[in-house]
Amino acid sequence: MYRRTLLRLSNPRALAPRLATGPSARLFHASTRLLDELKDPYATLGVSKSASGSEIKKAYYKLAKKYHPDINKAEDAQKKFHDLQNAYEILSDDSKRQQWDQFGPAAFSQGGAGAPGGGAGGAGAEGFGGFGGFGGAGFGGINFEDLFGAAFGGGAGAGGAGARSRGSMFREYQGSPIELTHRISFKDSVFGTKNVNLKFSAYDPCGTCDGSGLKPGASRTTCPGCSGTGTRVHIRAGFQMASTCNQCGGEGSVVRDSDTCATCHGEGASLNKDHAIKVDLPHGLQDGDVIRISGQGSYPNIAVDPAMKDTVRLSRGDVLLRIRVDKDPRFQIKNKYDIWLTQDIPITTAALGGIVTVPTVDGEQVRLKVAPGTQHNDVVSISQKGVPRGAFGSRGDMKVQYKISIKKPQSQAERCLWEALADVTGDTLARRSVLSSQPQQSSHTDNPDAPGALGKLENFISNTFKKIKGDKK
Repeated sequence: MYRRTLLRLSNPRALAPRLATGPSARLFHASTRLLDELKDPYATLGVSKSASGSEIKKAYYKLAKKYHPDINKAEDAQKKFHDLQNAYEILSDDSKRQQWDQFGPAAFSQGGAGAPGGGAGGAGAEGFGGFGGFGGAGFGGINFEDLFGAAFGGGAGAGGAGARSRGSMFREYQGSPIELTHRISFKDSVFGTKNVNLKFSAYDPCGTCDGSGLKPGASRTTCPGCSGTGTRVHIRAGFQMASTCNQCGGEGSVVRDSDTCATCHGEGASLNKDHAIKVDLPHGLQDGDVIRISGQGSYPNIAVDPAMKDTVRLSRGDVLLRIRVDKDPRFQIKNKYDIWLTQDIPITTAALGGIVTVPTVDGEQVRLKVAPGTQHNDVVSISQKGVPRGAFGSRGDMKVQYKISIKKPQSQAERCLWEALADVTGDTLARRSVLSSQPQQSSHTDNPDAPGALGKLENFISNTFKKIKGDKK
């Protein structure tokens, strides 16, 4: 007959622990034993009789957090916490505080001179000077959810949504985040890109019921489990305690199945499979980076009673966009702002020097001078050709790393020249094969340009070329 609804907020105070009030819910009976147990509230809270309201409240917050039974498991924690409640109930109320200051514990006895209501506390009166229970937003202006919500892990919303209490009369719920993956080119990762279309499924506010979860003309009904109070009373360790009603989730009202919105099925939000947004991606992205796009995720799956809309704020979750960058066969980013390029050069260019043309990520071609004697893995820099650093035109560098390419000789002439070079440089480890029938005499001297050394080199090359041409002479 009734449908249980989660986190529907017709009563924003329902989640705060409180106790039922009225004749059937009295915590105390005014008796001699109670008067003996009632302690000096000033001593209990550790404040002076001249303490201000803010000082009393601060002291209570500090001690209540320390001795709350759900946090402190010591045997006497519950009693101390109960004493703290009694003390704060007295000192947070100007009338009760004045009665205590004038009459002491006798002010709260049955028929005592200072009994509230101007008369004796009879059987129909709320016990212990009209305390009627502790907790909730009405307990001396303290919201117990503010006090203990973080410690108890409370405030979880539907679908991972979070709820944050803002004072005793305001709450904010945020929808679930959405994780997406988007692939971009290497060039777009360097310079960024605008107007990227992202399409995904997300919950949007229901346009049929305007977030109430009710079909047109329907209304919520009082919860039969708690009679609209939002709590259920139970006894623990001799004390009357209250917990959130598990039938209505603490609201005090429920929605019949026949009254739910046909579009969102009573959730207040419906799934939109074609949800789309446009975003601009910044420059300098790397593979695996995650961008948080605030307020563009799912809307909370929470139906809100129209009468309570002023006390509840619903906002979308975030979109977490994971970037995947296509690998470029030539470029890569290092040190965040530098773009690296590997450039192959022949060994002859490395030895003699020369000019090479290299591409840039901008699409341009740049001519570079190669210094004579360039070594394998040497690096040169081209300024202002790296990743943009900010909005003022500054960029990192482009680093060109040389890889010296050494090829196997492809002809007799090429081998002859390599052997001649080995002979001139005094390389005795290199294998000779062009004139293998003749013993090789090294022409290397301290001065390879000396006439004698050049003559030997000339004869070696001349004889070798004659053999290659087939000249028997």
